[in-house]
Amino acid sequence: MGKIGKFLGGAVVVGALGAAVFFRLNQEEVVMEAIPDPTVRVENPVKATVELQTGLTGTVTAEESVYVIATGSGEVLEVYAKLGDYVEKDQELFKIDNLQLDSAKIQLDTAKIQLNDAQTNLNRMKVLYESGDIAAQAYEQVRSGVEAAKLQVKGLQLAYDAQMDATVVKAPISGRLESFNVVEKNMLSAGMVGVISSEGSKTVNFAVTERVQQGIKVGDPFTVEKNGMEYHGTITEVGTMVDMQTGLFMAKAALEDAAGIANGSMVKLYVTAQKAEDVLTVPANCVNYDDGEAFVYTYDAETGLAKKVFVEDGLVDAEKIEIESGLDYDDQVIVSWTRELYDGASVVAEFAE
Repeated sequence: MGKIGKFLGGAVVVGALGAAVFFRLNQEEVVMEAIPDPTVRVENPVKATVELQTGLTGTVTAEESVYVIATGSGEVLEVYAKLGDYVEKDQELFKIDNLQLDSAKIQLDTAKIQLNDAQTNLNRMKVLYESGDIAAQAYEQVRSGVEAAKLQVKGLQLAYDAQMDATVVKAPISGRLESFNVVEKNMLSAGMVGVISSEGSKTVNFAVTERVQQGIKVGDPFTVEKNGMEYHGTITEVGTMVDMQTGLFMAKAALEDAAGIANGSMVKLYVTAQKAEDVLTVPANCVNYDDGEAFVYTYDAETGLAKKVFVEDGLVDAEKIEIESGLDYDDQVIVSWTRELYDGASVVAEFAE
């Protein structure tokens, strides 16, 4: 019995120790470290302008394109320019053997002879009139004939000068010969023989929907992208009549320093379709939606808690969004996101610099 008692006693002691260890282990298992509150970035709303950009397609044309006109017909004697050349205004392009020039010269010379004869006759009639040998009516008739002969000479002189000018065709404006079909020794008929387009500023023609048409106006800036380059200009015309075939409105814009874009090129352009100026804004990524209703989280400095605030949103661009109601400029808006963020969540605020 003594041994058994000792054994049982030992078992009780060991059991007690085991229970103590188990208790301590359990204590260690149930002790949990406190989870820190999530850190969020906080900003105040700012006053800014929000612009909604719309991408469109347009066609580039020269600001000015003028036909090269040959007013006379004949053989091309010399050609001084070729297709693609840049020419200055009044620069000689080619010379022709004008078939009408000889005819005009003959008519002019004949008229001058007739005028000379009429003037000689008038001088003789004047002497007779002053001596009373002829009536005043006869004298006035001869004098009127001289005046008519003078007018005829003047008209034929202008015609001759025009034919002289037609022998050498000059550039009507400075620019590049976009079209030119004149070959030396060929016969040329009067009419259009080429096109010269101005360089530098160009025009972009594009079509817009009614929504965009209502949002743009003459003088608005726009941007064009072509071959990795960016060009800038201003809108010069906004149509007010819809095209019955396309349902769109036509518009034009002046493109500055666009010599690197060929006439007729298709380009991508961007216009500001809508704009909200000097409005309350927050970063676009901090606005969320609950069943279609926009909301943000704000930070309450007194309680250290996040608050869900429903707002009325407006225009949005790539970086910011207009808030029409629901926030003031002194509100502290949470602009970062964490899974632990919810209405009433305890957070640590980190204020943006």
